[in-house]
Amino acid sequence: MRIWGILLTAVLAANAASAEELTGTLQKIKETNRIAIGFQESSVPFSYLDGNQKPVGYALDICARIAEAVKTELRLPNLTIETVPVTSSNRIPLMTNGTIDLLCASTTNNAERQKLVAFANTHFLSATRFAAKKSLSIDTIEDLKGKTAVAIAGSTNIAQLNKVNVERKLGINIVPAKDQAEAFLMLETDRAQAYVLDDVQLAVAIARSKDPAAYAISKDEFSKPEPFGIMLRKDDAPFKAIADRVTAQLYQSPDIEAIYRKWFESPVPPIGINFNYPMPSALRAAFKKPSSSPDPDAYVLN
Repeated sequence: MRIWGILLTAVLAANAASAEELTGTLQKIKETNRIAIGFQESSVPFSYLDGNQKPVGYALDICARIAEAVKTELRLPNLTIETVPVTSSNRIPLMTNGTIDLLCASTTNNAERQKLVAFANTHFLSATRFAAKKSLSIDTIEDLKGKTAVAIAGSTNIAQLNKVNVERKLGINIVPAKDQAEAFLMLETDRAQAYVLDDVQLAVAIARSKDPAAYAISKDEFSKPEPFGIMLRKDDAPFKAIADRVTAQLYQSPDIEAIYRKWFESPVPPIGINFNYPMPSALRAAFKKPSSSPDPDAYVLN
């Protein structure tokens, strides 16, 4: 009995020490029994609200895997998963101040953002292009000279548009929009002649529009295809290790094919639109070698 007592004491002490060793996000989740997942309300099909106002999407499905792993690792069977709406402008502040623990949307992972936050393994690759009405015959970036272009405030896209505008002296009137819905409405109502965004999201916006045949996506790119990642807090290695482990296992398994087809090649809620956007070869290659690199050159096919 004495030996069993000593062993029990040792086990309890080890568990106590393990709990005390938790830091950062994992410690916060353990103490509150809650994980906060940020999402964007109109970033279809990465994260958005369905017909029942429930957050759904490709990135949210990936984040659910991370949350489940945290739940298991911290032994929190009743872990509360809270979804928090964010915008392009406030998502980084809400991450750094602890309001959200994961951002599950279409967020570009770049070197500038990595000074403030971290990212899990890349879940998508996309280049910045523009959409315009076919009737305007705006096909190249040079065609935007002197015209009005809309992009989402705080996004990588508006930063790239500003950079090209200055470098090429195009005199584009750049208008920031609060979200994708507002931006496309400006294009639709001719308040802007071009809408600058990631190419996959332009394809989604056009597919969902009243007249998809009226729009075209530019061949010109403002950037090389850039990585999207699940955003995490910076300098939180234990939490990032879980997110990287879970996403690497997912991306190297057949499950990622099913998740991708569900959101990009099948009818999606709320009205059953199919975006018919097959997985790009560069993304398929990236899944074979998961990485959280912000460098577009790291994902170039050899």
